[in-house]
Amino acid sequence: MYYSRKKPLEEIPNELTAIWSCSDDGCKGWMRDNFAFSIVPVCSLCKSPMVRSERMLAAVVNTSPNQLRK
Repeated sequence: MYYSRKKPLEEIPNELTAIWSCSDDGCKGWMRDNFAFSIVPVCSLCKSPMVRSERMLAAVVNTSPNQLRK
């Protein structure tokens, strides 16, 4: 019998994060602001304009060299 004791996963803290949400009421598209590819993105699901808002999300840092500088 094989038994492996897994290490407990480190809990990632939540923080208030700037996001872009789709303006179409029927669409659930959204993206983190620091992962957007343009200053004012369009929804990749329905091509509607997006509006800025905030959500409580796990803290994630974008280390991509292509990240937009604001």
